[in-house]
Amino acid sequence: MWIVYQVVAMLAMILAAPFLLIRRGRHYLGTIPGRMAFYDGPVPQNPHWLHAVSVGEVGVANTLIEAMPTEQPVLVTTITPTGQERAQAQLGSRAAVAYLPYETDIAIQPFLRRFAPRSLILVEGDLWPLLLERVKRRRVPIAVVNGRISDHSFRRMRRLRPLLGPLLGRVDGFAVQTDEDRRRLSELGVSADRVQRTGNLKFETPEIEPLPEVESRLDTLADGRPILIAGSTMRGEESQVLESFVRVGGGSRALLVLAPRHPERWDEVAELLHKAGLEVLRRSQWDSGQRPEVLLLDSLGELAALYRVGFAAFIGGTLVPTGGHNPLESARFGVPTVVGPSMQNFREIEEIFDRAAAWERAADAAQLAAVWERWLDTPEAAQTTGLRGAEVVTDNRGALQKTLDFLEPLVAIGEPAKD
Repeated sequence: MWIVYQVVAMLAMILAAPFLLIRRGRHYLGTIPGRMAFYDGPVPQNPHWLHAVSVGEVGVANTLIEAMPTEQPVLVTTITPTGQERAQAQLGSRAAVAYLPYETDIAIQPFLRRFAPRSLILVEGDLWPLLLERVKRRRVPIAVVNGRISDHSFRRMRRLRPLLGPLLGRVDGFAVQTDEDRRRLSELGVSADRVQRTGNLKFETPEIEPLPEVESRLDTLADGRPILIAGSTMRGEESQVLESFVRVGGGSRALLVLAPRHPERWDEVAELLHKAGLEVLRRSQWDSGQRPEVLLLDSLGELAALYRVGFAAFIGGTLVPTGGHNPLESARFGVPTVVGPSMQNFREIEEIFDRAAAWERAADAAQLAAVWERWLDTPEAAQTTGLRGAEVVTDNRGALQKTLDFLEPLVAIGEPAKD
């Protein structure tokens, strides 16, 4: 069965390769050796292995790792190049960082022999059938932390329920964000004794190191104007953000910092900005001395810190149906935050923020402009919203200790993997 599965998986990868190369180009091509288990960094002995798909999950992994004893060896894997770069930047001095191997024994078996993990901790999920089977065969305990099942995933999983039993059965325990996630796992056949609601670890994200030089330069570029930050934007959102920005007066009234989610879209978004007739400066070129209307943040690892100096923030991935990105990065600094309707990936956070009126909602460019206009006209109202958001972040901490308590038996029973 596994031979057939691997053949199908390899064919799928081959068919997807042209699309990935067109969409991601050099950003993807250079990752292939790592995904085939080629690794030339230091190899920790029997590490606890945390798998984090991308940037958001890396932040959760970082929170867990900072709470672990420093003598415990750690391995972190990611799937996306942006996640890999964030993991290297945040965790490179504490953990070995590698790509998750392709879903084939050609990659998985050398990877497992090299690292011999003592446990596998999956951040939010990302269950790969062959990988979990090979890990479980080595008697390595497997856990999901900060688990969630989105509406879209649940619909698909219900249709595939007869096939999911063995996959879910290889996971020893699920620490999930909400009661709804626990109910969904139960409906999929996971016994109640293997599921625990621990809350959302994204409320526990570690302190963000300030970037004083970058923040100072941004303040100079603003030249007294309020700074509006549109972070982690997706295709289809930038045009709406620009429309909103122009509606409130454009660069004569504020500086817009625009941070696309995916690096491979930086040039595409730059072209969109130029076609819109706006004075644009790229972060990578900001020694040019301009006073721009828009700063295109074509850099990695700076957005979370720069929210600190924002007058207001818009969270990307919420005006298009992608499920949203993490609103806590701005809210933690007391920055008034506005999101669109698509927040399925942060269901618990969405419910809490809605109840506390700790952000504003906007369904389209006109509503986003209306929120920005009101905040620019009455900064006191913006400040009130921002303070509510900061209070929500502070009041909902506690998931970390619950997750550590959940993991303790798992870590205790973990054995070094067998060759």
